[in-house]
Amino acid sequence: MPSTRSANAIRLEFTPGSLVQTNLSGAAFTDDWLWVAGDEACGLDRLRRLSPVGSETLRFGEVRDFPLADLLDLPGATDEEADLEGMAVADGYLWVVGSHGFKRKNAKPDRGHADNAKRLAKVALDGNRRLLACLPIETDAKGEPCLVRQAKDGRRAMRLKGDAQHNLLTRALADDPHFGPYMAIPGKDNGFDIEGLAIDGQRLLLGLRGPVLRGWSALVEIAVETHDDQLRLAPLDDSGALMRKHFLQLDGLGVRDLHFCGDDLYILAGPTMVLNGDIRMFKWPAARPFLAANREPVRFESGLTESIALPHGRGTNRAEAICNVPPALSGGNPSWVVLYDAPGADRKDGEHTVFGDLLRHW
Repeated sequence: MPSTRSANAIRLEFTPGSLVQTNLSGAAFTDDWLWVAGDEACGLDRLRRLSPVGSETLRFGEVRDFPLADLLDLPGATDEEADLEGMAVADGYLWVVGSHGFKRKNAKPDRGHADNAKRLAKVALDGNRRLLACLPIETDAKGEPCLVRQAKDGRRAMRLKGDAQHNLLTRALADDPHFGPYMAIPGKDNGFDIEGLAIDGQRLLLGLRGPVLRGWSALVEIAVETHDDQLRLAPLDDSGALMRKHFLQLDGLGVRDLHFCGDDLYILAGPTMVLNGDIRMFKWPAARPFLAANREPVRFESGLTESIALPHGRGTNRAEAICNVPPALSGGNPSWVVLYDAPGADRKDGEHTVFGDLLRHW
């Protein structure tokens, strides 16, 4: 388990025009390159490893944008945010998942009571939030990894079949006794909200920030396959099951991110609603072989272990993304990057540079 935290050990330098800015919600590495997602954009950014300029351990910059509209035929409008919340690299693809959830307008201090009441009653869905996609990674002529619509070896960018209202996942969940009643509730109201993604072969784990049911948070396990240049749900076993559910005891917290490290699954957890509360890292030991062998449609897991609590502020510094640091960048010490949504002044250097943390296991 991670046992020490190095604060502000990761420096990320963006630019005024970057697709992603300070609100970071997903991260993944390919060698010296860091991919990041933000929950207010419809695309991803790639940053190169650079030499440190201060006390940080790792520095990344020379940002390049990759708009999703250049890679996929999106379910929603090209200017609608995708609310990307989970990322993972597997088998030459960068996988991304949107929250899939509804959103509710917030009250504003400069509005009257009647106007704010109308705002608070308004619930909407951006079509690009219902996105689960794989994007080919291909090296360009300069030796830099890029996201492409179609790679030279035939790999294509694909998304789960659906439109701006539904996809195959939301249709499968619509009648589910645990999640179905929450599909139309906004994510920040304990409604359905995907915020983590981990991949093992064809098996995908989707970590839910909400709903949290009587203190139990959940992972949805699915498998996908290619069909007519799109992704569709595939049977998980010979029974034809398209989904399994894993309820986790995270002390009432919801999933904020997922990451495999060897056979173990690491789970970043935080409040499901808009609260300034605990943010912690949990470990599910030997999750990978267990998931491969399991055939039960629903499981309850209470044997998770906990390592480190992460800092948070009042409305700031909410840990939203974790990923392994490649050994070549970590000096051979197992390490994780932690990136934050709404970074506070203590995690900024000017308007376009933010800092994350390193977690180390000695």
